[in-house]
Amino acid sequence: MTRPTTSRRGRALGAIALAGALALTGCAGGGTSGALDGTQLLQIPREDTATFSRNFNPFSPNAAPMTQQAIYEPLLVFNPNDGTTTPWLASEWTPAPDGTGITFTLRDGVQWSDGEPFTAADVAFTFQLQKDVAGGFEYLDTITAEDDNTVTFTFTTPFAPALYELGRQVIVPEHIWESIDDAALETNETPVGTGPYTEVVSFESQAFSLGKNPSYWQPDKQKIEGIQMLAFAGNDPANLATTNGETDWADQFIPDIEKAFVAEDPDHRHFWFPATDSVINWQLNTTKPPFDDVQVRKALSMAIDRESITEVAMQGYTHPADCTGLSDGYDAWRDEAVAGGCDWTDRDVDGANAILDEAGYTRGADGIRTMPDGSPLAFDISVGATSSDWLSAANIIDQNLDDVGVDATVNAPDWSAVVAGYEDGSFDTGIVWSNMEATPYQFYRGVMSTETVKPVGEQATQNYHRFGVPEADALLTQFAGSTDEASQRQAIDELQVLFDELAPVVPLFPGPRWGAYNTTRFTGFPTEDDPYATLSTRGPTTVLVLTTLAPVVSE
Repeated sequence: MTRPTTSRRGRALGAIALAGALALTGCAGGGTSGALDGTQLLQIPREDTATFSRNFNPFSPNAAPMTQQAIYEPLLVFNPNDGTTTPWLASEWTPAPDGTGITFTLRDGVQWSDGEPFTAADVAFTFQLQKDVAGGFEYLDTITAEDDNTVTFTFTTPFAPALYELGRQVIVPEHIWESIDDAALETNETPVGTGPYTEVVSFESQAFSLGKNPSYWQPDKQKIEGIQMLAFAGNDPANLATTNGETDWADQFIPDIEKAFVAEDPDHRHFWFPATDSVINWQLNTTKPPFDDVQVRKALSMAIDRESITEVAMQGYTHPADCTGLSDGYDAWRDEAVAGGCDWTDRDVDGANAILDEAGYTRGADGIRTMPDGSPLAFDISVGATSSDWLSAANIIDQNLDDVGVDATVNAPDWSAVVAGYEDGSFDTGIVWSNMEATPYQFYRGVMSTETVKPVGEQATQNYHRFGVPEADALLTQFAGSTDEASQRQAIDELQVLFDELAPVVPLFPGPRWGAYNTTRFTGFPTEDDPYATLSTRGPTTVLVLTTLAPVVSE
């Protein structure tokens, strides 16, 4: 990774923070009062956003950071680090015995940031709006606000994963959103939410700040004054600001973090990178030959040196994936018999060459294999240019493929262009994240279900490789329709066997949950010894961290 030769970007960041001398009026219920400047705010970088747009619409894919973490809140929070579930806007829930519904009891005394009461009608309204704007929740039949504190969801069929899918949806106020003509296009510049930090007190393209919700239902947990988000066009400038001590909490990839970050101040600088995030896959577009051939997919996988990828590209922060495709976050579900019998996720150049030879992809005089029509076996590997770790992984794959006579080219424009190719199915291959939820159901659905396959040219939000088989559908249906743990485990075991057999994607490594922090100004971050949340600044557990952190008290 190339480090900038000067710290001008870092100095500019400090100027932004100090220029944000934000005057906030006094307010009740844990609100901010008096003068507030950037030195009192929790500084968080975003390495994937060159400029911010003032869009706090939680239904928009272009929502500003912290929209779904600090402004709007869900019914519950699932923590993948320890498997715990924390009631949030809902205080409790009761699933129907046959799995065809859930009733949530809402927490008493919650208000919106404008002082209006939060009720079950807001929950029912939000889910209908979500379905209207973006679809999803196809299994929902009815959503009924029984009274102000009780909302019941009924399903068209038993659906075990519903608790966490419903529970993670952030809720919006009906009294604000019912008058919005087109919720998909709304920018919601002055949001009203139930979260701890809802007030937009400053907004510029390079930085914006959120202050305390004056009506928050947990005022004793608003210990920090506010949040300042900082925009960066890539890992390198974001890392420079972080290593210069100009941020408090970061979740981007930092090479050689012990030397680059921790060593400068080991008493205050720490990190925690558990390999429990989504598995990072090399996805091969199965609508294009030869990727529609499982033997070719396995041969290409066997050509890859995952040890080099994890040690070099990923700096040793993770380890190679196995042929179950499962992240470390699903260790409790992993079938060790399948994982222990992997062959196509281990490097075997001779084996890969033999498979390609047998499949008829012969090597020419130039050493490059050809397709049946005589054209070179050549394709692109797409990855965003700003992701230095994934870009390095793509380059290693490119080099590995030379050993089996495959001509790959790393294609690294900006992420928006890469994702557009994934979504419309025009890409060849690419490095892609996978679904990561409370159970492996969503992971396997996202890589093998026919229900997630979109025709080329139609936008896909998952299963970019466009692969699905009826056998996976049946097993996913078995899992979703069962309230019996043994039946659910049997379905997941058989999905692992099917994944191993069909290689729908090429798993590379379980993604680390990045998290680095500096306790010079704030304390209370989650750690390996106290894993009450992940260290992600953009995940479901972020709100747990925001309501735990406290400023350091000067002696």
